[in-house]
Amino acid sequence: MVFITHCCKSGWHKGLGWLVAAVLLCTGAGLGPAWAASTELAQLQVERSGESVLLSASVRFELPGAVEEALLKGIPVIFVAEADVFRERWYWTNKKVLSAQRHMRLAYQALTQRWRLNIASGPITVTGMGMALTQNFDSLADALAAVQRVSRWKIAEASELEPNQAHNVAFRFRLDVSQLPRPLQIGTLGDPDWDISAAASRAVTEAGK
Repeated sequence: MVFITHCCKSGWHKGLGWLVAAVLLCTGAGLGPAWAASTELAQLQVERSGESVLLSASVRFELPGAVEEALLKGIPVIFVAEADVFRERWYWTNKKVLSAQRHMRLAYQALTQRWRLNIASGPITVTGMGMALTQNFDSLADALAAVQRVSRWKIAEASELEPNQAHNVAFRFRLDVSQLPRPLQIGTLGDPDWDISAAASRAVTEAGK
């Protein structure tokens, strides 16, 4: 004789329902064919200013429908900006001397119908919100504009760069699907809608040059 409790049945259906919803969301069921997100790094500048090394960048992209739908369903998405600083070496490959990250967690607040952006130097968790800079926006367009614009981000102390040596910075911007809920991660595999990324490199220059 087989016994099945209502609790187990409810939990199983709930988990299955979430998985199906996530897969449908990522495959864009009912939304037409998927399209590849076009991401452009319109501007990138790295300069040594006083005691700091500052990075400014402008990233252009249109938010795909699948990502916007996930946001409206209450699923936060995280964008990550990464900067690796290298010292040039003529006799060998360039040496990486330091790295910096900027995590940007974008979420829709259904109760207030506003958009919240949390910015931190590392992965953002629910318990770690207090360590992040928080901004609120009335529209998705305004929130995305803040995500796409990096202004005078301090990626290093000037003293961390070796004197009289040339340095360059490899910059990358991406939507980090690894920080999505697990069922949603499965659905994003191979889906071009979730491929938002751009990369470039620039030499570190002196401010004003």
